[in-house]
Amino acid sequence: MLDLLWLIPILPLAGAAVNGLLGRRFPKALVTAVGVGAPLLSLLVALGCLWKFSQGSLSSSSNRDAYNQVLYAWTAGDLSIPVAFLLDHLSAVMLFIVTFVGFLIHVYSAGYMAHEEGYSRYFAYLNLFMAAMLLLVLGNNYLVMFVGWEGVGLCSYLLIGFYYDQPFPPYAGKKAFIVNRIGDFAFLVGMFALFDKLGTLSYGEVFTKIAAEPGHAVMGLPLASFVALCFFVGAMGKSAQIPLYVWLPDAMAGPTPVSALIHAATMVTAGVYMVVRSNMIYQLAPGVSQFVAVIGAATAIFAATIAIAQTDIKKVLAYSTVSQLGYMFLAAGLGAYSAALFHVMTHAFFKALLFLGSGSVIHAMGGEQDMTKMGGLRKYMPSTFRTYVIGALAIAGIPPLAGFFSKDEILHSAAANGQWILWAVGLITAGLTAFYMFRSVFLTFFGTFCGTHEQEHHLHESPPSMTIPLWILAAGAVVAGFVGVPKVLGGIDRFHLWLEPVLYHPAGVEAAEHEMAAGMEWLLILIAVGVAVAGILLARRMYGGNAGLANGRTWAERFPTLHRVLANKYYVDEIYDALIVKPLAGLSRFFWKWIDSGLIDGSINAGAYATELTGEFGRLSTTGNVRTYALYFFLGVILLGCWIAFG
Repeated sequence: MLDLLWLIPILPLAGAAVNGLLGRRFPKALVTAVGVGAPLLSLLVALGCLWKFSQGSLSSSSNRDAYNQVLYAWTAGDLSIPVAFLLDHLSAVMLFIVTFVGFLIHVYSAGYMAHEEGYSRYFAYLNLFMAAMLLLVLGNNYLVMFVGWEGVGLCSYLLIGFYYDQPFPPYAGKKAFIVNRIGDFAFLVGMFALFDKLGTLSYGEVFTKIAAEPGHAVMGLPLASFVALCFFVGAMGKSAQIPLYVWLPDAMAGPTPVSALIHAATMVTAGVYMVVRSNMIYQLAPGVSQFVAVIGAATAIFAATIAIAQTDIKKVLAYSTVSQLGYMFLAAGLGAYSAALFHVMTHAFFKALLFLGSGSVIHAMGGEQDMTKMGGLRKYMPSTFRTYVIGALAIAGIPPLAGFFSKDEILHSAAANGQWILWAVGLITAGLTAFYMFRSVFLTFFGTFCGTHEQEHHLHESPPSMTIPLWILAAGAVVAGFVGVPKVLGGIDRFHLWLEPVLYHPAGVEAAEHEMAAGMEWLLILIAVGVAVAGILLARRMYGGNAGLANGRTWAERFPTLHRVLANKYYVDEIYDALIVKPLAGLSRFFWKWIDSGLIDGSINAGAYATELTGEFGRLSTTGNVRTYALYFFLGVILLGCWIAFG
């Protein structure tokens, strides 16, 4: 079964090709069959490969911890890099997340996008997105990873700008593409440094050589530190960390299922996966790892404060994603790589659930996304309401839902490493998360309806193609955390044991997981749960009941400056526009107008004009009259004779 590993990314790629080339000629049912069927087949093959791999890796008679499948090699002179796939304990987790959650989003899309133009184009892009992400997580070297890395960047541009006939989506797509190119350039530099010093980009060879030869240096930095820093800048762009996070909230311009796919199961988790995959490099660069943790913590609380003042339901979830990604990088920077990936997995379930739930609400509201124009929807949309609340409880960290276990492990890692400031930041972020998520719950589903009579007349529950994926994801948001129950709660932390074969502990580098007294662990758990419950109760007090919207406005009126700053997202986009975009645009206009058009085009045009004048002058002598030419000939003979006689 493992021999079929190559089929997993090829199947959605084939689906993208069929719908992209022929979809316009197909009936909608056939487009759906291809667009949803290809991810389904990919999921089935993935499940078969995962089952076979787990049997081999868990067998006491087998020491195999990874399966490599080499397809062919990219060769150019002395350079030869294999196009190969790697299935190990890390890629197995990501493979399950991408195929399972990705398939559910494809099913949901069939209902959500049923009446949209460009239906075949949408599924072609969505299949291509899934194929690129699978290539990213299955590649056995950094170059194959980078091809998938760029692939998801391209597909994000296409999907965010799907509604190209509207003014904002194409702008948001270009913004995502350009911001990601900044990080991707740093990623490329890190790859070049690795190949220059080590002569390889394959994971196993890179990790072995960089640990055996730590003396390499690049620009005054140890090779491990330089590469780790470059790779993290790449992750800042792809996974939306400060200062390259600004593209992700605007990515909401795309269709809602796209938001779920980008924010939950695929693109934004690529940076976290890359850091966990490169954990040996980061363990050899403790200074960079600390930087990763600080950036992650800063991003987590920064985005959470913005989310509490947003009224667009998708913008709330977008900043929530930025915040949760910060949580993941906080864990990775502390060396708790299993905790980071554990939160990637649980987050995939509850964040996909929340985005698809918001899409169900928007679908019922006729495209309306402003929560202040909703309210009272629970009686019209019971399935959407119940599943959305499950997702909100999970992300808030309420036990025993999935988010509780993964968030607790991250906070535990910060406390166990003595990083109490980072722990406090994570704790405050947890309280803010509970507050803004239940603010969205109360504004959307409780109180009285605040929309138009026409909207209220058309309110209805979404079709089964949309609600069934919601219930499946809700089940995942409930049970997914039980694979990582910590010892203090009576578990054995199976998730950490599963990832242990891919986590390196070089000599002289202390492991991140420290022991802590059981009483202290229980105290920290109770504090975290208490803060989350307090956030929920505060949201209920401010936004619950019929007076919820009025209370929210009262809060904004009492603290107008703070509310304005948060609602306008700290004016970061405006600051970037003033300090970066406009100066670069002015510089571009200067080079275009004076250098390109004036100097370069001017010199070329001047040469052309001089040639034209010479031709015009010469044309005066070409009259076509034979007598004139005879006169020229006669004068030439006289001049030639004079030159011979007197020269």
